[in-house]
Amino acid sequence: MVNQDRNFFASAMLALGEADAMITGTTRPYSQSLKQVQMVIGDEEGAVPFGINIVIGKPHTVLIADTAVTERPNAQELAAIAIRSAAFARRLRQEPRGAFTSYTTFGNPPGSHIEELRCAVKLLDTMDTDFEYEGEMGPDVALSYDMQRRFYPFSRLNGPANILIMPGLQSANLSSKLLRALGGESVIGPFLLGMELPVQIAPMTATASDLVTLAVLAAGGADRQRAKA
Repeated sequence: MVNQDRNFFASAMLALGEADAMITGTTRPYSQSLKQVQMVIGDEEGAVPFGINIVIGKPHTVLIADTAVTERPNAQELAAIAIRSAAFARRLRQEPRGAFTSYTTFGNPPGSHIEELRCAVKLLDTMDTDFEYEGEMGPDVALSYDMQRRFYPFSRLNGPANILIMPGLQSANLSSKLLRALGGESVIGPFLLGMELPVQIAPMTATASDLVTLAVLAAGGADRQRAKA
């Protein structure tokens, strides 16, 4: 496999310390590249690999996760995604406020597929977290602090959410791609977080600018690896 495929070859170079970071993708589906990389490079200890997109608008910058990896995350995975997303937001000089998003807001209307979101919130309540989070809530409520204060004054957020933790891969991926296609916002990513070593996978539609951004992020991951060593 190392002799016949660039992803295995590059992953092996990274694992053996012959390279500091890896950027791949563009010539094959994202899931295929990720599966090949994961055969060589493991997950970061205690982490859940996931994709995160940055939506940059005039009034706000919002992160959306998981846009790339887990189709239906469970409560533990959702909580882990929220924690890692908060750390990523701080790297962007943002004070993290996470919202677990759904088609229902605090049970209205009632739904049958929101238990994992509620369990993730309860799980975070048992941890020593250093960021704000709330849920479940619709994205319109999550992004409007005025709406939260008027209709849901018990919300624990002290401002509009800047991290949207989606209930599944479909909703996260569709949302980020719709925003990119409609052109109203600038959407970059997905960035892959939670791998043991600095790896970034570009989508097949990535532009040269996207690849440069991924390279910068991977280089930052390599710097943190050196600091740990």
